Amino acid sequence: MDWLGWLGTGDYDVAREVVQRGVAAVFLIAFLSAADQFPALLGEHGLLPVPRFLDRAYARRQPTIFRWHYSDRMLRLVAWGGVVASAVLVAGLPQLAAPGAAAVLTTVLFLLLWGAYLSIVNVGQTFYGFGWESLLCEAGFTVAWLGAASVVAPAATPVTTLFLVRWLVFRLEFGAGMIKLRGGPEWRDLTALYYHHETQPMPGPFSRQAHLLPKWVHRGEVLGNHFAQLVCPFFLFAPQPVASVAAAIMIVTQLWLIVTGNFAWLNWLTVVLLFSGISDDVVHAVIPAWAWPVSSDARGLGALPVWYGVVVLAASALLIYLSWWPARNLLARRQLMNASFNRWHLVNAYGAFGSVTKRRDEIVIEGTDDPAGRSGWRAYEFHGKPGDPGRVPRWFAPYHLRLDWLMWFLALGAEGGGWFDMLLVRLLQADRPTLRLLRVDPFGGRAPAFVRARVYRYRFATRAEHRETGLVWIREDRGLLVPPVGARAD
Repeated sequence: MDWLGWLGTGDYDVAREVVQRGVAAVFLIAFLSAADQFPALLGEHGLLPVPRFLDRAYARRQPTIFRWHYSDRMLRLVAWGGVVASAVLVAGLPQLAAPGAAAVLTTVLFLLLWGAYLSIVNVGQTFYGFGWESLLCEAGFTVAWLGAASVVAPAATPVTTLFLVRWLVFRLEFGAGMIKLRGGPEWRDLTALYYHHETQPMPGPFSRQAHLLPKWVHRGEVLGNHFAQLVCPFFLFAPQPVASVAAAIMIVTQLWLIVTGNFAWLNWLTVVLLFSGISDDVVHAVIPAWAWPVSSDARGLGALPVWYGVVVLAASALLIYLSWWPARNLLARRQLMNASFNRWHLVNAYGAFGSVTKRRDEIVIEGTDDPAGRSGWRAYEFHGKPGDPGRVPRWFAPYHLRLDWLMWFLALGAEGGGWFDMLLVRLLQADRPTLRLLRVDPFGGRAPAFVRARVYRYRFATRAEHRETGLVWIREDRGLLVPPVGARAD
């Protein structure tokens, strides 16, 4: 296989292990989320039933195994199958085989994960309309071609795939940076973080402390963000150790986002992918005790079969070809954010928070068992989104609370698309799968007589207000969004 010797490197054994096992771990969480939430949200009796969606011509053109048949049982089989396959990769079981077999098994398993999750995303409608769904699909397909280490003999890492993983991170970070520069003026005048910690979709336990930091710190956060997203991505392609330093700076910024927010697996997956820029020499210099058991100085693809190297080159060529559209988008004046240019969710455009919301409105759903609907209103509480003003926000990332996220978009004025009306109907019916999506059902599984939705404006309590009242949030009633509706309204 000497003619393909240039294709492999032995300098990224640790990077390959972190990237592959990390991406597999995110897949595991994503499939667990699907098994837990998909039937209530999108199942046969969900808020946006997939069978109804599949009646549309658009849906029947999407690459998904559900285009021929959907059932909640089939969805659960796919989701739990994805959990098992992900766990096998996280545990490194394919690496017990010889190098050629280990690489092929790893590739096949990642392609199965990609295909299974793509099938879910393409019928997930608005509940799966997030940029990190495409990110996970693209990451799964790309890292499938990293080969695999083996306990039997060393096998180097394909350099073209390493380049493409870095190219994915470049588009993710630089795209987000350009969206901000082209977006709201708060990113250019450095005031965006005056608001973001308070108004982000799902605050975490340290979001309030971050929000209360001095304004000069917030301006520094914005400057640091611009440096990490607009400058550092170019240095991922520089020689070592420069590339490792750039990756490390970007990892630190992602860790800050993890500490101060709840963005599902977006930041976690970005950290994992950034390890593609960190060489073994740098890892061993920083952590001398960390020497991967199968680490080698071998060059070339070692004992891997020639045909596998050819397939890696073919997959790399496909991804490079598909890169034209997102590369052009990065330079476009009207840059698209979180867009897929093909039905397979490969080589996508990314970006988030081109503008920052200055105020936080929350929709609070209440119910009463008063037959007249005049008193006794009690709130349904969600797991992640703010509700009870005295409750400290929790950490849920990398787990994705889909209903909570859509409630945030709804409060911003997004169309409910029918799902919100159906949510109220399901609460009136005391539908058990729907109630499982919530943290608190104030009626203990019984059907209320009426439900309604109110809008409140939330802000974090100041330090003085917190000392005086013990509250985390201060809220102001902004009126009814949906007046009381009863079971007869169905």
